[in-house]
Amino acid sequence: MRPVTVWHCCSWGLLLLHLLCGSSVGAPSPSTDPEKKVGSQGLRFRLAGFPRKPYEGRVEIHRAGEWGTICDDDFTLQAAHVLCRELGFTEATGWTHSAKYGPGTGRIWLDNLSCRGTEGSVTECTSRGWGNSDCTHDEDAGVICKDQRLPGFSDSNVIEVEHHLQVEEVRLRPAVDWGRRPLPVTEGLVEVKLPEGWSQVCDKGWSAHNSHVVCGMLGFPGEKRVNMAFYRMLAQRKQHSFGLHGVACVGTEAHLSLCSLEFYRANDTTRCSGGSPAVVSCVLGPLYASSTGQKRHQQPKPEGEARVRLKGGAHPGEGRVEVLKAGTWGTVCDRKWDLQAASVVCRELGFGTAREALSGARMGQGMGAIHLSEVRCSGQEASLWKCPSKNITAEDCSHSQDAAVRCNLPYTGVETKIRLSGGRSRYEGRVEVQIGTPGHLRWGLICGDDWGTLEAMVACRQLGLGYANHGLQETWYWDSGNVTEVVMSGVRCTGSELSLNQCAHHSTHITCKRTGTRFTAGVICSETASDLLLHSALVQETAYIEDRPLHMLYCAAEENCLASSARSANWPYGHRRLLRFSSQIHNLGRADFRPKAGRHSWVWHECHGHYHSMDIFTHYDILTPNGTKVAEGHKASFCLEDTECQEDVSKRYECANFGEQGITVGCWDLYRHDIDCQWIDITDVKPGNYILQVVINPNFEVAESDFTNNAMKCNCKYDGHRIWVHNCHIGDAFSEEANRRFERYPGQTSNQIV
Repeated sequence: MRPVTVWHCCSWGLLLLHLLCGSSVGAPSPSTDPEKKVGSQGLRFRLAGFPRKPYEGRVEIHRAGEWGTICDDDFTLQAAHVLCRELGFTEATGWTHSAKYGPGTGRIWLDNLSCRGTEGSVTECTSRGWGNSDCTHDEDAGVICKDQRLPGFSDSNVIEVEHHLQVEEVRLRPAVDWGRRPLPVTEGLVEVKLPEGWSQVCDKGWSAHNSHVVCGMLGFPGEKRVNMAFYRMLAQRKQHSFGLHGVACVGTEAHLSLCSLEFYRANDTTRCSGGSPAVVSCVLGPLYASSTGQKRHQQPKPEGEARVRLKGGAHPGEGRVEVLKAGTWGTVCDRKWDLQAASVVCRELGFGTAREALSGARMGQGMGAIHLSEVRCSGQEASLWKCPSKNITAEDCSHSQDAAVRCNLPYTGVETKIRLSGGRSRYEGRVEVQIGTPGHLRWGLICGDDWGTLEAMVACRQLGLGYANHGLQETWYWDSGNVTEVVMSGVRCTGSELSLNQCAHHSTHITCKRTGTRFTAGVICSETASDLLLHSALVQETAYIEDRPLHMLYCAAEENCLASSARSANWPYGHRRLLRFSSQIHNLGRADFRPKAGRHSWVWHECHGHYHSMDIFTHYDILTPNGTKVAEGHKASFCLEDTECQEDVSKRYECANFGEQGITVGCWDLYRHDIDCQWIDITDVKPGNYILQVVINPNFEVAESDFTNNAMKCNCKYDGHRIWVHNCHIGDAFSEEANRRFERYPGQTSNQIV
């Protein structure tokens, strides 16, 4: 075994850490007293499992001659800090549960591990005692360390690579025109990365199950037959380097390393006698087939297939899992949620196998029904609805347990065509895009005209940096370096594109109203984002009509909360007819919702006695069935605060006393039906059947993880005296058929709402 530093280790291999006495130092301010380091003597630590990077993995401890794991019960980020320092890293950035990196073997050395985060050794933390555990390896804990080594760590300690071969990476290499084939590569020779380099796989005994696993790893939902005669003819003309043979997969594995396989020994002189390199051809998912223009390979859909979707993710193939049942979308409880079930979802949606099965509402909480719980899949099912599951009740699960997934995606290379410059961190800067043909490539800037949140969302997605926090039209405060040419203008995105090239834009006739590098586009990206939803049931429960005297509406008139016809009314005599209702807006995302404008630009409103931070936060509208607006007077500007929060969440924002404004994650902002301007002026609306629509953040001024759930709609019937409001729902909560029925609403023939 040869000692190497950690960044030279393979990303799929086992890392063994030999710690000498006194090796644990680093944030957050661990003890440096030499007498406190003795506890680590005789212990060794390593990171193991898949798929992972060199600074993350399942934590394993060597004690009493045996390797073992740590149970995730009571595990915290503080414990991860201590373990990362034991492993030679400065600190932890996260931790994982439920054997994310695969279950370990042998002993479970620690359970109920509790650390303050400042300990110099894991032996200073409290636990149930060495080897005392009631866990299984399905609860093995893992850590994600900061990719920064402790000073001097490589001098006093070594990381050893076990003499144990593993498949680190897999790729498909086209048989011809390696450098010119369009991405993603869907067909080619299977190659595995071994310590000595890339090697081919012998096709003796190669099966469709093996191909299925390889395609899933590479982000493809399935495989198809290959013209092997062509590849065998090519194989006779080329020299091959075989490193792997005897591959036998069941077909449900998430990675080729989990299949039964054999490596050739160094002294094997005859390799793959009578065989050829294994070849795989994968089916491109619909999302990528449409974006690349490649012909989509049709797969038969299972009979009675139910629909599944992902919500709240920053990238394709990730998000909260939602399923359609009885015309309504609902979430899935994370109980017994695993990679097999997650992989069924990913393949059903046209992606590869699951990279992660996420629990604990890691992609934000849903709203409404929870349709499934304790889903148990074998991995071979065509749809999540084919997997056994448990009927859910209100007591079984809450939205804090919503399941989510991250799927393997095909490599498209779009992230190499964009970069940021001048920012204070890798998450911000002026946007630069690469244009031109091979041999004549150059970098250029984007005109800032009309650049906004939706365009920034696509840029951050293409960069692989998560969600958009801000889309900036002026970037004079960021140095542009030597790139000064504007090569793209008029960029208009819907927010769902995979790259800026897929957005409408000018690339040949550049038109920019404001010239110069100071007016070019920039972004600030973030790993988390807010997600606002309106409590639709409360609107339905609180809606009523009030005829309010004009002498009580002077303040509302000053704030433009009435229809324009109010200006010609006989003030202070007469009245305005108002449709009033309460509006409760929840933040179910993973970041606080903050107003776009800074405190310096907030506007004082004498009527309400506080500052308003957003002029356009919510639109209230009455629409005809064909979408025509028939009412115009409503609340014009808003103050954002935490009215109430979930049990374990504290309020952070309030409007009074020029306080900070926003909506905390897990809190909601309530606008009661009886406050000024919390209405729609329907004085001029004629009797008939209408749609009541409320849209949050309508101009996308503040970034969110999901804009598709910002609208709420209700059916309503107005007879000139009374109004019936019913069937209120979030805009994307119904199936397409249920939405069509909603839009064909014929009106009520009686006062009874069924």
